[in-house]
Amino acid sequence: MYKSYSMELAGRTLTVDIDRVAKQANGAAFMHYGDTTVLSTATASEKPREGIDFFPLSVEYEEKLYAVGKIPGGFNKREGKASENAVLTSRVIDRPMRPLFPKDYRNDVTLDNLVMSVDPECSPELTAMLGSAIAVAISDIPFDGPCATTQVGLIDGEFIINPNAEQTKVSDLKLTVASTREKVIMIEAGANEVPEDKMIEAIYKAHEVNQQVIAFIDKIVAECGKAKHEYTSCAVPEELFAAIKEIVTPEQMEEAVFTDVKQVREENIRQITEKLEAAFADNEEWLAVLPDAVYQYQKKTVRKMILKDHKRPDGREITQIRPLAAEVDIIPRVHGSAMFTRGQTQICNVCTLAPLSDAQRIDGLNEQETSKRYMHHYNFPSYSVGETKVSRGPGRREIGHGALAERALLPVLPSEEEFPYAIRTVSETFESNGSTSMASTCSSCMSLMAAGVPIKKMVAGISCGLVTGDTDDDYVLLTDIQGLEDFFGDMDFKVTGTDAGITAIQMDIKIHGLTRPIVEGAIARCREARMFIMDTCMKPAIAEPRKEVNKYAPKIVQIMIDPAKIGDVVGQRGKTINAIIDETGVKIDITDDGAVSVCGTDTDAMDKALKYIQTIVTDYEEGLVLEGKVVSIKEFGAFLEFAPGKEGMVHISKICRERIDRVEDVLTLGDKVKCVCLGKDKMGRYSFSIKDCKEN
Repeated sequence: MYKSYSMELAGRTLTVDIDRVAKQANGAAFMHYGDTTVLSTATASEKPREGIDFFPLSVEYEEKLYAVGKIPGGFNKREGKASENAVLTSRVIDRPMRPLFPKDYRNDVTLDNLVMSVDPECSPELTAMLGSAIAVAISDIPFDGPCATTQVGLIDGEFIINPNAEQTKVSDLKLTVASTREKVIMIEAGANEVPEDKMIEAIYKAHEVNQQVIAFIDKIVAECGKAKHEYTSCAVPEELFAAIKEIVTPEQMEEAVFTDVKQVREENIRQITEKLEAAFADNEEWLAVLPDAVYQYQKKTVRKMILKDHKRPDGREITQIRPLAAEVDIIPRVHGSAMFTRGQTQICNVCTLAPLSDAQRIDGLNEQETSKRYMHHYNFPSYSVGETKVSRGPGRREIGHGALAERALLPVLPSEEEFPYAIRTVSETFESNGSTSMASTCSSCMSLMAAGVPIKKMVAGISCGLVTGDTDDDYVLLTDIQGLEDFFGDMDFKVTGTDAGITAIQMDIKIHGLTRPIVEGAIARCREARMFIMDTCMKPAIAEPRKEVNKYAPKIVQIMIDPAKIGDVVGQRGKTINAIIDETGVKIDITDDGAVSVCGTDTDAMDKALKYIQTIVTDYEEGLVLEGKVVSIKEFGAFLEFAPGKEGMVHISKICRERIDRVEDVLTLGDKVKCVCLGKDKMGRYSFSIKDCKEN
């Protein structure tokens, strides 16, 4: 017999069934939030994986289209690779939970979340986050939890806890916060320039709700939780550390890592490693864990330097940003380009503009969002870190970094009505040594401005790091962390925003949570740094968006027509609109509300296409003057085409002021003539006259 537990969460019922399904997993939670249903499972291998120096955690979020009553498109009719939303959700589940597993645990662990039903009132992503936390908490897998996650929206200045799909669509804030009993352990946010103090208030509003959920989980664990299993520790032996320090003193290690050139530091560590390998050549057990031991030695050295001596490996002050550089238009013929350099991190961003029909189509569980007009893609080639590796396409990290920079710029983009373009920016990582996602934000902003995209404000981003000591009060915040400080530090707190407020946050930590003073300090430090970056680096390169789009970019003109006349413009089976496109070479998009966008590079051709469309949708009134082409000649008159699919007739008596016997005596096929509308005849048809047109 299974057990079922329920609580009221943000006005909806959250129910967890234990021992109902998936009983062979180490832990399983059958989650129901409203009508949203997610099966969350946690499984672990019996033995540690050999030959690795990291915790092998895999998190999956599987979107099944049957959850929203859809059959997958394409020939296969099966779900394909994970969507971008699924990848990002997996990362959000991974980030708060990974630090809560033992650092010396090397057993494979998989957290799988199967979305089986979606209720628009209840987020499946949030349900999966809670499900994974519960599945691990009740399992026998070692875990220092529980943890809980809450989402917060902001509508008309009021916080909304776990907003539904409609509320999320209009919210000024999309915040996700994970917590343990005492501290915040993960923050992910997208925001419409939310002020720092309001953001901090929202974070701790979520933290309060998390405590209610943790109390609920505690009750489940108390009744259903398994005893945590014993495991083989993969920690480096203390005697090895002692032996290493006899060969390489702390002062020598400090000298090896104390440089602002990444390649020099790596060469120093390589020489130290070779020296130690030679010293321990007869001890295979120590050689197997020597790389991890050297890593740990570096880590302890760097942390001691920062925490006790306030010395950073590259010699900077605690609040100092690395040397900055920015330039635009570095790539010819593209629609917009910019390069941003911060120390040994360098990103080149290229912006491309296209008609709205080129917006990305989204086929997923979120029926509120079927297309994406702004796309940011991030690439991280191996040469950017001096390595050689075959490119296999973007991984989860690349997708996550691209999404973060995309989220950072969304609030300042012009609306479709203001700027009817699909926009793609691509960040190419030329060099990497810490926080390339924030450099991507800066370069993307400048690239958009260089392309002539009228963004509302400039956006910049920076990352703040952290090194902690033995107590909550013993810590040092680091502005603009480089790779080494990220690897050996406790936090990577990324914040993007304008001068008015925050547009995105992503916080990763390696410890069991942050105190409120640390969160507030990091947010304040990031604001100070991004103001400095904008004022001293970005604005001198390009201070505002260019007034016109790049000459190589397509030009788009948009007009509104009566939606009832869309069919007239399109024509039977698209005959009319295709004829306009074939004749003018432009691209035409029409939306259901009657917005017609004409896109091209030849302004004369665009004007011609617009004139055709306006002619087609115009209600002919007496006295209206038009130009038409003779397309048919009959005994009784001639037919003129004013636009593709739009014709009118001129009676033989209305062609010339003098009498004529044959139409062919005056008109030939292909002639272009001006005529005036005479109104409707007795049959209700429009009639036209050439002879009565004053322009002839």
